Amino acid sequence: MNAKMHFRFVFALLVVSFNSEVLGKNLKYRIYEEQRVGSVIARLSEDVADILVKLPNPSTVRFRAMQRGNSPLLVVNEDSGEISIGAKIDREQLCQKNLNCSIEFDVITLPTEHLQLFHIEVEVLDINDNSPQFSRPLIPIEISESAAVGTRIPLDSAFDPDVGENSLHTYSLSANDFFNIEVRTRTDGAKYAELIVVRELDRELKSSYELQLTASDMGVPQRSGSSILKISISDSNDNSPAFEQQSYIIQLLENSPIGTLLLDLNATDPDEGANGKIVYSFSSHVSPKIIETFKIDSERGHLTLFKQVDYEITKSYEIDVQAQDLGPNSIPAHCKIIIKVVDVNDNKPEININLMSPGKEEISYIFEGDPIDTFVALVRVQDKDSGLNGEIVCRLHGHGHFKLQKTYENNYLILTNATLDREKRSEYSLTVIAEDKGTPSLSTVKHFTVQINDVNDNPPHFQRSRYEFAISENNSPGAYITTVTATDPDLGENGQVTYTMLESFILGSSITTYVTIDPSNGAIYALRIFDHEEVSQITFVVEARDGGSPKQLVSNTTVVLTIIDENDNIPVVIGPALRNNTAEISIPKGAESGFHVTRIRAMDRDSGVNAELSCSIVAGNEENIFVIDPRSCDIHTNVSMESVPYTEWELSVVIQDKGNPQLHTKVLLKCMIFEYAESVTSTAMTSVSQASLDVSMIIIISLGAICAVLLVIMVLFATRCNREKKDTRSYNCRVAESTYQHHPKRPSRQIHKGDITLVPTVNGTLPIRSHHRPSPSSSPTLERGQMGSRQSHNSHQSLNSLVTISSNHVPENFSLELTHATPAVEVSQLLSMLHQGQYQPRPSFRGNKYSRSYRYALQDMDKFSLKDSGRGDSEAGDSDYDLGRDSPIDRLLGEGFSDLFLTDGRIPAGVTCSFRGKNSQHSPSSNIRIRVLRMTPSR
Repeated sequence: MNAKMHFRFVFALLVVSFNSEVLGKNLKYRIYEEQRVGSVIARLSEDVADILVKLPNPSTVRFRAMQRGNSPLLVVNEDSGEISIGAKIDREQLCQKNLNCSIEFDVITLPTEHLQLFHIEVEVLDINDNSPQFSRPLIPIEISESAAVGTRIPLDSAFDPDVGENSLHTYSLSANDFFNIEVRTRTDGAKYAELIVVRELDRELKSSYELQLTASDMGVPQRSGSSILKISISDSNDNSPAFEQQSYIIQLLENSPIGTLLLDLNATDPDEGANGKIVYSFSSHVSPKIIETFKIDSERGHLTLFKQVDYEITKSYEIDVQAQDLGPNSIPAHCKIIIKVVDVNDNKPEININLMSPGKEEISYIFEGDPIDTFVALVRVQDKDSGLNGEIVCRLHGHGHFKLQKTYENNYLILTNATLDREKRSEYSLTVIAEDKGTPSLSTVKHFTVQINDVNDNPPHFQRSRYEFAISENNSPGAYITTVTATDPDLGENGQVTYTMLESFILGSSITTYVTIDPSNGAIYALRIFDHEEVSQITFVVEARDGGSPKQLVSNTTVVLTIIDENDNIPVVIGPALRNNTAEISIPKGAESGFHVTRIRAMDRDSGVNAELSCSIVAGNEENIFVIDPRSCDIHTNVSMESVPYTEWELSVVIQDKGNPQLHTKVLLKCMIFEYAESVTSTAMTSVSQASLDVSMIIIISLGAICAVLLVIMVLFATRCNREKKDTRSYNCRVAESTYQHHPKRPSRQIHKGDITLVPTVNGTLPIRSHHRPSPSSSPTLERGQMGSRQSHNSHQSLNSLVTISSNHVPENFSLELTHATPAVEVSQLLSMLHQGQYQPRPSFRGNKYSRSYRYALQDMDKFSLKDSGRGDSEAGDSDYDLGRDSPIDRLLGEGFSDLFLTDGRIPAGVTCSFRGKNSQHSPSSNIRIRVLRMTPSR
């Protein structure tokens, strides 16, 4: 028996049901009641091994029982999955007389990312631990001596809480000659006994009997209980009451109100008087439950409802009613009433929600970022009604991020339908609605809350990836610079941000020697005095790290700190070489005005306007012998040194920047005159060398680019000139561009004979001449003689001569061509007409300038026009010139042409002269160039 008590069934009633997301499996076990607490019923790790092996990490799977109540009868070990007895199990207390008694609960696997649901059903088997018992140890029965053989009298029933073979099976009566019993079964399956009279009774022979009634079961071991029947034999009453029917069947709605009339019993007795007056009552053996639920009127026989019935508790009642007259030796008549309770939809569905949170029945916790189909809660619904009244439809309301999924029967899983983010929403209120299909339909609503636990899924976030700040140099150590802040929406340590600076180096020193950052709030402070001239910009990376677990998240931002320059450095002179802040400068005696004396080279470590330097002579130059360029600091002579009576000067030069406040340096230059020409070149070369050594690489590159451009232009002009030289035709030299008729700033000037110069060229090459100081050797007479000599010796040699007449009195542009065929008289007339202004200009627009050429010029002479000197323009309308007034141009032109013409007044053979007057807009003087472009011997 003891071995049987601990027998365990783990049989293969493993009903497996699959769906798209969750794998469910029904496991059924059998145990006997009254087993020892702690006894192991099953091991889930073995029974569901075929399912666990399909999971990613079967060894780490844990089990959790979803049971309600503080003291569950069965407990599940989370690690091993062992199901054991947690409290004493009494089947009779758990299920009463129900044949099927089981304990059901659900087990889920952890972690819920790979959720498996197992429905556990443990059937509790009955053991024969209860004996049949009668409600009374002594049962009195009174029978008339006139009772006929076969008269039946119902007896009290015994009660055995066990079920099956362990329940009440039969009755037995102690041996006698007058009575026997017959075992009968009620509609609810209960067995009872009826006492049957088997022989005629004679009160005079024996007035009473005591018999033992025994009720026994078929359990092992067999148990029994007994009661004493005390039968009294009374004197006879001839007629007994009689019912219209021996049995009645009544349908009673379970929601019928108290006091409802169930049956009007009507028994008749032909006797008169007291012998015919009938009294109704329940039989003595009816159960107390019937007496509590129903009531019978003893006089009228009305059976009424005394207590509300419940179909879900008791589906039917069997009542024994007796009618007995008041005469002596009355024999009662018996009637059986069967009341069937009809189910109505009077029970609302019940909702049980099992959450993952122990102790908090209305709050479920899940982590943000969990995948779809994460387990939230297990819902079980039930309805005590039957049929359609007990069929339930379950729905989930609240939010689309959750879904309700049916597993089996009336069990549902609440799963996530999306990946949740606590930073967007931290709590959800869900509602489970269970509604039956009865008429009218009843429903139950239950609310619970899902709270989202925080995980470290958000790194700290800076508003910008790059911050730029500025601080002035010469700051104090520890000065506050700025604050960079990163935000983290996570909670607790997951959102607690710590700031650090990533290691970097500036001029070989760690960044931590320059600045520091407060780890708690991101405030940045200076650790040293910044010097713009040493470091103008500091760039470092700030890292924000949260305190999450197990992995901390980080983000970076770049901080660019610009050191603003202050004017804290005075200019430093690096050239010329100073001794005691004094330099000695030598100037040649023959230095003319504009001679480059020296250049003061200075530098300022500051930047911007603080480094922009200017120079000025503050003392020693009262007679303005020297001038200084404020920007380049070049010092030149303002007069010829030969005209200065002094030989030494002490110039005090101030070099200052443009900062605020301005800083300056003062140097003393001792300038001395020396006599030797060799030293001039030496000094000049030294000055140039010193200046050139100080030219920066940028200036060199710029000059190189300019030279390259000039070289290309020169090549283009050289190519064009070569083509012109090869042309044997006579060329017209035209120098003129004029625009406006009046120029108020043109100065007047007298023309001297020395301004007319005839310059011979040899082999087409123009000798280099200085226009400032013309040499006496270049007189027109000598040039004319050389020209004639060469014509006589080599008639095939080409000569080019240039006669330049500088004049401020030429009113208009003009062009004139003279050839060897032009008579002298025509030349004289032409000059007279030129003087008298009879050649009127013909304006023609060229670009943004106007040029006027006379009608005697060649039609294509515009393409040979030359640029003026660039010193300004003159106009015919100037007040300096008046047509018809005497002008020195007559005498000068005459003398110039007299040197050029032959003795007979003719132009030498092959000589072509072009005359062009010039009035340029931008030059204050006018030039007349008479160019003999080519001279060839006459043929």
